[in-house]
Amino acid sequence: MLSQNHKTIGFKWVYKIKRIVDGEVDWYKARLVAKCYKQKYDINYEEVFAPVARLDTVRLLISLTAHHRWKIYHLDVKSAFLNGIFEEEVYVQQPEGFLVKGQEDKVYRLKKTLYGLNQAPRAWNARIYGYLHQNSFTKCPYEHAIYMKMSHQGKFLIICLYVDDLLYIGSNAEMLTEFKEAMFNEFEMTNNRLMSYFLGIEVKQRQNGIFISQKKYMKEILEKFKMSNCNPVNTSIATGMKVSREGNGDFVYSTLFKSLVGSLRYLTIIRPDIVYGVGLVSRYMETPKESHWLAAKRILRYIEGTLNLGLFFTYGETAELVGFSDSDWGGDQDE
Repeated sequence: MLSQNHKTIGFKWVYKIKRIVDGEVDWYKARLVAKCYKQKYDINYEEVFAPVARLDTVRLLISLTAHHRWKIYHLDVKSAFLNGIFEEEVYVQQPEGFLVKGQEDKVYRLKKTLYGLNQAPRAWNARIYGYLHQNSFTKCPYEHAIYMKMSHQGKFLIICLYVDDLLYIGSNAEMLTEFKEAMFNEFEMTNNRLMSYFLGIEVKQRQNGIFISQKKYMKEILEKFKMSNCNPVNTSIATGMKVSREGNGDFVYSTLFKSLVGSLRYLTIIRPDIVYGVGLVSRYMETPKESHWLAAKRILRYIEGTLNLGLFFTYGETAELVGFSDSDWGGDQDE
């Protein structure tokens, strides 16, 4: 019998349409997912946070790879959340269609996590951390999704973890091969070989360097906001343009404006040329007016004319930290 401190969780089937013939629909079951909305904090779960690599870190890893003339490799863990091990006691009802005859009143106790559970990401992160720790990897104290392993000869291997995606680089081919084989022995993996596509970032590892872009994502943004056939401009912000909180024109739909700005902010990963403009329009997301909307749309017009631009990391280039700042305090109309 369950105590009052436990609550059972149901299941739901995630369906996809297979085919439609003469108006009849055939369905097939895609995955059994737990109903996390029925979970209660401090009963079915406690901590749920799981760290992932920041995109700035991914870009830094690519820069480091190019500096040393290495290659960056990509692995994907299949059904990663099914590998997590529970710290709590979690019970689930028997799924519909699979009830045990004569024992319909009984429930299952889960030993491993399922998709849909609140603590599944954290449990998976703890699982992969435990495995890497046992294999002499050290977690970076400042970026908890970066792990490093150093050999006695000074050779090293670096791993970058983003949920179920692993990027890895290293100074020794043997260490790279050993890590890949060990991961395949421990988990069910997909070997994506050289990194070519990651979180919407297209990566081309050429003979003279690494080129990253988001052309596909840029086209999706333009299509989403109906700017695919707009007239391109040469700058993201008009020369001498001053924008203030009051703005000009009527108020615009703030949710749509926030969606546009959020899409543009993700694009700044590989487009530093629009960072200033995006930062400018980001100040007015709460009460945007037509002048703010037009300023944001101008950035889309600039993107339409620069779809092929991206970041290129030259092999062997000296690694120096360079910073810039904007001293145009007079251009700030609000403060």
